[in-house]
Amino acid sequence: MTAAAKPIVLAFSGGLDTSFCIPWLKETYGRPVVTVTVNCGGIDAAAARQLEERAKSLGAVEHHLIEARGEFFDKVIKFLIMGNIRRGNMYPLCVGAERGLQAKYLAQLAKQLGSDTVAHGCTAAGNDQVRFEIVLKAVAPELVILAPVRDHAWQRPAQVKFLEDRKMSVPTRGSAYSTNRGLWGVTIGGTETLDSKGSIPESAWVLSAGALDKPQPYSEIEVEFERGVPVALDGARLDPVALIEKLETVAARYGIGRGIHLGDTIIGTKGRVAFEAPAAEVLINAHRELEKLTLTLTQSQVKEPVSQIYGQLIHEGKQLDPACRDIEALFVSSQSRVSGKVRIQLRPGSLFVLGVTSPHSLMAVSRGKYGEAAGEWTAADALGFSKIMALPGMFHTRAGGQ
Repeated sequence: MTAAAKPIVLAFSGGLDTSFCIPWLKETYGRPVVTVTVNCGGIDAAAARQLEERAKSLGAVEHHLIEARGEFFDKVIKFLIMGNIRRGNMYPLCVGAERGLQAKYLAQLAKQLGSDTVAHGCTAAGNDQVRFEIVLKAVAPELVILAPVRDHAWQRPAQVKFLEDRKMSVPTRGSAYSTNRGLWGVTIGGTETLDSKGSIPESAWVLSAGALDKPQPYSEIEVEFERGVPVALDGARLDPVALIEKLETVAARYGIGRGIHLGDTIIGTKGRVAFEAPAAEVLINAHRELEKLTLTLTQSQVKEPVSQIYGQLIHEGKQLDPACRDIEALFVSSQSRVSGKVRIQLRPGSLFVLGVTSPHSLMAVSRGKYGEAAGEWTAADALGFSKIMALPGMFHTRAGGQ
């Protein structure tokens, strides 16, 4: 295969940036463009057809859809739940965590097609450029990586004009908002998120637009976990992907899981993005409460800082780092008794954990009742314990003098 005949394999989302990349790459390099979408969530049969039609209408010679939702759960989301991972104490990494998996499949397809070049539509100001390229360079360092929007400083208005000048369609939301959707949620970027002052309009929410205009009445759901993995919703056993997708639909009607995350980007700037993560909000809250019932204090104390490190590594696209395998092994070990049921009340804009039960409850096995009755200890034991616990403070006071 001659160099001119080798295709450029483009990671394709159907948004403005990747839509622009197809004709630009063809015109600039004179090579065929093959697009690939790795489904890590949010793509049904209709959306899949639209993506293929759109890619080919823009000039792609082939379009590939790779199903990866199950793998995404098994290799990423499962551990985000086990670690109760939230960035900035609020953002559940609902989009971005899948970039490593998408990069892996992008490289694999390029090799299958005999290509030496891959491309993505990331900008110079975002996190995804780093995530894609860390993984691409780890799994296929021989590939050439093109990033037209980043490397040639294409701004969104100029991309729109480029497509319009060629009488090519512009994505519906392309000129106003940048959205990314996956199994774990949606992110939304627009002019409102370029500074720290305000929120996006109600109409810009993807999963829950209008949810708070006509609030739903309170309702209750039950989520069951086995060894830290969600396995059933309201008594019906589901595979994790189906459970997350169903839970997303149910909780989105209440506007649950909305937020605007302000934090530190990989490249060192402050960044802000709106997000919707209904399923993540429910599952992380439910799992955290189940852990409180089943883990010892020391287990929780060891696990919490390690979870923060893990979240940082995933945020930065470093999920191939061997430290991630070590932390995941700790997570799996810690979840051996994290099994049980969590009862949750859904309210407009929020949720409330009503109660938790587990066959491994550390609360149920105690003969004592907090604040009411001693159990495995006597009143004299409690008095002695209090005296011993007071010793460091006594010594500090004594050493300070009068």
